[in-house]
Amino acid sequence: MKIRGYNIDLHTNNVNEHFALVYVPGRHRNRFAENCVTVVDTEEQCQALADRSKHLRAAKVLGPCRSSESVNLYYLLHWLEDCQVDSDHH
Repeated sequence: MKIRGYNIDLHTNNVNEHFALVYVPGRHRNRFAENCVTVVDTEEQCQALADRSKHLRAAKVLGPCRSSESVNLYYLLHWLEDCQVDSDHH
């Protein structure tokens, strides 16, 4: 499987989709070391715990995947705030 240009072997890793808080000062990265990712149970919990002032962003990620350097990585599927519909415009 190819995610944002990275090849991920889903058969050799225990890889799943997760809602997660991702510590990232900017939004230009699309893969994160496991120490920057906190997996949570639900999308609602993820949205509630997100805090831009602390650089904690709500995301849907795929992982963990073991890199060639033996580091567990999570791959960004999408930022949750990018998927929200602005209810003020309805």
